[in-house]
Amino acid sequence: MDDERIVGLFWQRDEAAIAETKNKYEKYCFSIAYRILNDHEDAKECVNDVFLGAWNSIPPHRPEVLSTFLGKITRRIALKKVRSQSAAKRGGGEACVSFEELEECIPSGMAVDERLEEAELVRIIDSFLEGLTVTERRVFLRRYWFFDSIGEISKRYGFGNSRVKMILKRTRDKLRVRLKEEGILL
Repeated sequence: MDDERIVGLFWQRDEAAIAETKNKYEKYCFSIAYRILNDHEDAKECVNDVFLGAWNSIPPHRPEVLSTFLGKITRRIALKKVRSQSAAKRGGGEACVSFEELEECIPSGMAVDERLEEAELVRIIDSFLEGLTVTERRVFLRRYWFFDSIGEISKRYGFGNSRVKMILKRTRDKLRVRLKEEGILL
């Protein structure tokens, strides 16, 4: 079933919307949640919460791209779960590693995930991403949005691990410069 029809089912408050969404997007949401949580059961629980979150959000929201909408809900729920758990006790996952890499760019004083949600910082990062090459942008997003490991990114794009690490380092360096120019970093 196409996304427009699924969203229509949500608007009609037809419970088939959840079944259709689960059928089409469960694996996608699970992969995002698992990369953040690094725990199979927690990721499954998170995905179930995603479908409830979609049910509660549609309406009033009418997402233009259902996959992106569900991905945002998944990230938000999984990151909230990470914050509520001790990262050291639970193993962390790729989210913790990714946040540690970004901490050199994002100002301290707030948790990185909280800081990323601030409207001004989001605007600056969006603008920064638009200025990257396609390769830089894809690698950056795979690492810091989807929380792919270096190995997964290498495999996806046919690069060696060292090339991926270098792209990420150079991109983080560019981001740091941009944030200094914008007055976010001193």
